[in-house]
Amino acid sequence: MFEFLKGFFKARDNPTDRVSSAPNFYMGQSVSGAMVNERSSMQTTAVFACVRIIAETVASLPLHTYKYAGDGKEKMVDHPLYRILHDEPNPEMTSFTIRETIMTHLLLWGNAYCQIIRNGRGDVIGLYPLLPDKMTVDRDGRGDLYYAYKKEGITHYLGPEEVLHIPGLGFDGVMGYSPVALAKNAIGLNIAAEEYGGRFFANNATPSGVLSTEGTIKNPTKVRDAWQAAYGGSGNSNKVAVLEDGLKYQAISMPNSDAQFLETRKFQIEEICRIFQVPPHMVADLSKSSFSNIENQSISFVVHTVRPWIVRIEQAMNRKLFKESEKGQCFVSFNASALMRGDYKSRMDGYAIGIQNGFFSVNDVRRMENLDPIAAEEGGDLYLTNGNMLPLKMAGAYAKKALKESEGEADEVDETTT
Repeated sequence: MFEFLKGFFKARDNPTDRVSSAPNFYMGQSVSGAMVNERSSMQTTAVFACVRIIAETVASLPLHTYKYAGDGKEKMVDHPLYRILHDEPNPEMTSFTIRETIMTHLLLWGNAYCQIIRNGRGDVIGLYPLLPDKMTVDRDGRGDLYYAYKKEGITHYLGPEEVLHIPGLGFDGVMGYSPVALAKNAIGLNIAAEEYGGRFFANNATPSGVLSTEGTIKNPTKVRDAWQAAYGGSGNSNKVAVLEDGLKYQAISMPNSDAQFLETRKFQIEEICRIFQVPPHMVADLSKSSFSNIENQSISFVVHTVRPWIVRIEQAMNRKLFKESEKGQCFVSFNASALMRGDYKSRMDGYAIGIQNGFFSVNDVRRMENLDPIAAEEGGDLYLTNGNMLPLKMAGAYAKKALKESEGEADEVDETTT
């Protein structure tokens, strides 16, 4: 029954599907009429706040290079990649800056690219971010991926081994799709609401209206322009209007509150937070937050928002930045444990439980709190447990029975001895 599948599933050594033929979602004018692209979306406070929060959080996490050592791992401080990722990826940037840039590109364009610079031994000696809107990804006639980067009118072609490509959510596993393009109508409505509010207050927060008279106005355009010049705009607020020739002013627009303008803007903030999966309280919307649930929302932000992004970055770096002989033995990893820490009392209670039950040493705790370790000869590396902890077979009725049996054997030995 599966004969028809023969010849369909093949090795992916020479794929023939072209990346350029994959579905695409275009920027441009939204239904609200506002133009939406990656740069215009960042002019809205909600999008800017969401992108900044995620990018800064990921960039601030410690990023180290490790190797497997038995059942554990140890840092590879002497590895060339350690300094590149932890300190200085290139002479112009810090590690924080390049990771913040990578996350910004992912959140706005759905893809992040960095050019990889290697020495003659194949070690990475530099990473430089590339603008996603100048990059084209496709396959050549043999099915191999290539990257075309257009800079100052010149197209530079790069092989897949020369580019650290981190794709976001996508359909083909090669290219990610821009969250801004996918949600352009929601973002466009927010832009339109902000523009409406700006124009409203530019008109002195006064609804538009009509100037009427029982007579005939020979040049209505001149009258309207004169009225707008004299009384329009916030700079003309509180001026006393002088109406001539029987003119009367009558407002015809709905008051701003009746149009539920503030409710619309508030909902759009929630909508944009939904796009980027950021809790509203992190963009200063506390309407649905309280002292009791903010901590849980913050933990949810780490687990459901930040963690998928850092796993995506880690795996892309592990695949592209290590030499073939190092893959499977070396890896890079973010340390997100600091984001999961509770308040001081909760941390101390947790550390106490860990030390008392033997899965933390004093120095383990001091390292997590960024404190200097205690010398090993003073007991800093000891793993301790409470003295009343017994193996299960020694507890309860079984232990009493074993004790009686051992006492009986001892009596027999004493009698034999005498």
